[in-house]
Amino acid sequence: MQSRCVARSSAGLSAVRSCLLLLFIHMSAPVEARKVRGGRAQTRRVQQQQQQAPAYRDRVEGPESFPLDFTAVEGNMNNFMVQIKNLAQSLYPCSAQKLDQDMKLHFLKNVSVTCNDGSPAGYYIKESKGSKRWLLFLEGGWYCFNRQTCDSRYETMRRLMSSAKWPQTRTGTGILSPQPEENPHWWNANMVFIPYCSSDVWSGASPKTDHSDYAFMGSLIIKEVVNELLTKGLDNAKVLLLAGSSAGGTGALLNVDQVAEQLASQGYTGVQVRGLADSGWFLDNKQYKFTDCLDTISCAPTEAIKRGIRYWAGQVPESCRQAHVGEEWNCFFGYKVYPTLKSPVFVVQWLFDEAQLTVDNIHLTGQPVHEGQWRYIQNLGQELRGTLRDVPALFAPACLSHELITRTYWMDIQVKGTSLPRALHCWDRSLQDNLHINSSHGNHSHQKHKTPPMRGCPLHLIDSCPWPHCNPSCPTIRDQLTGQEMSVIQFLKHMGFDVQKMAQQQGMDPRKLLGMLNNGS
Repeated sequence: MQSRCVARSSAGLSAVRSCLLLLFIHMSAPVEARKVRGGRAQTRRVQQQQQQAPAYRDRVEGPESFPLDFTAVEGNMNNFMVQIKNLAQSLYPCSAQKLDQDMKLHFLKNVSVTCNDGSPAGYYIKESKGSKRWLLFLEGGWYCFNRQTCDSRYETMRRLMSSAKWPQTRTGTGILSPQPEENPHWWNANMVFIPYCSSDVWSGASPKTDHSDYAFMGSLIIKEVVNELLTKGLDNAKVLLLAGSSAGGTGALLNVDQVAEQLASQGYTGVQVRGLADSGWFLDNKQYKFTDCLDTISCAPTEAIKRGIRYWAGQVPESCRQAHVGEEWNCFFGYKVYPTLKSPVFVVQWLFDEAQLTVDNIHLTGQPVHEGQWRYIQNLGQELRGTLRDVPALFAPACLSHELITRTYWMDIQVKGTSLPRALHCWDRSLQDNLHINSSHGNHSHQKHKTPPMRGCPLHLIDSCPWPHCNPSCPTIRDQLTGQEMSVIQFLKHMGFDVQKMAQQQGMDPRKLLGMLNNGS
């Protein structure tokens, strides 16, 4: 029995290698076979997969063979991915062992690097033996900037200041998912989730002492995690993607060069370090209504960061510090730190970010907004669009939302017909192409010998339509009081949208605009 299992596993592994090779060739092709339909098509896509599943299960239940339908590659990439996954799982018939997809908690060995309350910091990891790609994700969750706001945070959001009640495992979603149908290009990477427990936008380097109430060690936590991962295979990595959402997205901008320098200083020059900043590109703009800086939510972004960077002993990239001597708080705002960075960074940013609107004192409750608020919201989109103009690797949908890359629907959002996973794949290929070209030219500057974007593989994706949710693939909108789903036109009317005025601005007949909105165009 044991020899039969070994033989079948060996044959299965060969099949997996062949399948994955075919998959790699297919996904490197210039035209994407799989067509993502957008946020409102998500339910339909799931229903189609459920309808296909019973017949598919009938085919794979036999113990002696595992038929693989290669025609599915062109017709249905989702189904092909499911077949690959089930083939891999079928290699374990001789034991009760189940493929463990969850990330497991590890506390840092260096116990001097802690969360706010002095409890040990740590990380969750799901290793992928054989993969040379590593994805390190920084969790988000606002911040606190003085004793009062940190005490309040400790009472209401202790999970973000202490590791005392962290679960032993976490399940990855979105870009952290191990499921190829949810995460087509990164599912097989080594996944690392670093919980946010420093409340300092991942910038602090100050321990808790007899004279300080809390530790702020976000920057040091990242350094220690990287050091420990070097003993788990990161030393042989080809790519390290430092990603994050919200405060974690800003943290990725603040730390990506630090991680690159840390690896280079230890001799690991072969690791390509990149950044992915999701919903962390905040503006230091003027609030809609000025309020005193009493709490994290209502305090103007500039004032909160000015106070925070002193309280945390916050660290910023050296190149940005030199560009803003004495005013290092500037480096917490994406459009100011980004031009100073050396590492390549992909920016994901909703044009109407809910967190930005919140700190600007636009609160979208159950009451319709008035014209002044509506105008402010539209101007915010224009301001944000202006700061992103020169970012070459970008995904910026005109939606009212916050965070994307770990959402289960992240594949369904499109900009100009391209999904975010597709855009990230295009970015990955462009960086590989530039690396090969730079190597062939004697490893000159990354600014030289840049290849133009591949046909059908855009990298700079930003919506041009001017109002929230004018992109039909935006996530579902819900009334904040009732929880009921809202159509786009219901939402825009709630926002104080004037069809006549907007049609005039767009130079079209009001009836045509109304029809476009009703059709989700």
